[in-house]
Amino acid sequence: MPLTRRQFLASASALGAAAATTATGTAAAQATTPLPLLMTSPTGPLLPPARGKRVVVCGGGWGGVTAAKHLKKNDPTLDVVLLERNPVFFSCPMSNKWLIDVVDSGFLTFSYLDVASKYDYRFIQTEVMAFERDRKRVITAQGWIDYDYLIVGAGIRYNYEAWFDNDRRAAEHARAHYPSAYIPNSEHYILKQGIQNFKGGDLVMTLPPPPHRCPPSPYERACLIAWKIKTENIKGRVIILDPKDSPRPITDGFQEAFANLYKDQITYVPKAVIKEVDPFNKQIKTTAGDFKFDHSILMAPHQAGEMAWRAGTIGKNAEGKPSGWAAVDPIFLNIKDDPDVYVIGDAVGIVSPQFNFYPKAGHVANAHGKIVARYIADRVAGKTPKGDLPDNLCFMMVNASPREDVAVRFKYHLDDKGVIIQDQLDDNFRRDELVTEDFQWAGRMYEDMFG
Repeated sequence: MPLTRRQFLASASALGAAAATTATGTAAAQATTPLPLLMTSPTGPLLPPARGKRVVVCGGGWGGVTAAKHLKKNDPTLDVVLLERNPVFFSCPMSNKWLIDVVDSGFLTFSYLDVASKYDYRFIQTEVMAFERDRKRVITAQGWIDYDYLIVGAGIRYNYEAWFDNDRRAAEHARAHYPSAYIPNSEHYILKQGIQNFKGGDLVMTLPPPPHRCPPSPYERACLIAWKIKTENIKGRVIILDPKDSPRPITDGFQEAFANLYKDQITYVPKAVIKEVDPFNKQIKTTAGDFKFDHSILMAPHQAGEMAWRAGTIGKNAEGKPSGWAAVDPIFLNIKDDPDVYVIGDAVGIVSPQFNFYPKAGHVANAHGKIVARYIADRVAGKTPKGDLPDNLCFMMVNASPREDVAVRFKYHLDDKGVIIQDQLDDNFRRDELVTEDFQWAGRMYEDMFG
């Protein structure tokens, strides 16, 4: 079940207290619910040897938590371990609505411990530090753990280096004061506070170049902030600096919303490729002109998350340089030089010459988690896995009162040459019916991950 804001804070505090007291041997005996395994020695094994095949899932996002649950559903004999640095799950999908209080934090937060207990797998709250793939071993901040199969759900990292080179002070200032909030969850609270305290002026959003997490989400966020500005009669506007020539996907739907709902609250600037960002003096230089801001959401370019780099999964581009994304088999999602290591979700690299990347969306990550769980269960059972493909569905709220959404749907199939083909359908007509579908979709996803 989802946690309320109060429960979320209480859970986080309880976990910290439990970690402090476990060393004295008092908390473990008194706990009424299983606690995450927090060990003290980084040099020893984190767990005893597995009795059967062990699958280690690194990262408890939409893909990782789905994979862990469905591995146990497909084969209860598997020893499944989920490694995640956060004590509770916080959903990036639907969080734009939370920024303006359409939903509360209880709608977005779930217990890792509860679902792990329900489906009999281990949840360990820890930081993944390194991988020794030759030994089939994951090194964590609390110790090492061996695996038979590894699933890496690394998510994304912000490539601030593209803006600031090695200037960590500038990167840290940008993230601390003007976070993009596409990595849960402290950034989301900082961003929400900034939006709630916005009193007027220019709020500038820099959109990352594709591929990036949840492609239509920045436009939804701009619309909902603009709705708040309009509703509260704030003398301000949202300036969207988009490196593309138009919003994509749901092009017509967003353009119509900008023009008809928020003509005084949104200024959309296409072909605005970032040249320089100065977070200290609040200045941005782009190919479409220079901008000053009163507040900002600075979305740097995206890459695969740190774990994908540490695991050695990153591919190379035509110039032989790191592509920034994991090189995987397009169908089976294992990295190309290791059949026992899978990458799922946002970190996945190019899968098709037609569209390049799957949308880096929670729906796709959830589908990847179930698909790879089936692959591994089949392999353990001595079966040859049958290739499968995800789908994708994204709803975006553009108006909070009256409630109105737009949507985009993706289907995938193989052509006669075995190439993955993407069919895209934009639903540009904003309406309340899609809001209902939006919340129904979220309910199905959360049930699939945590129910």
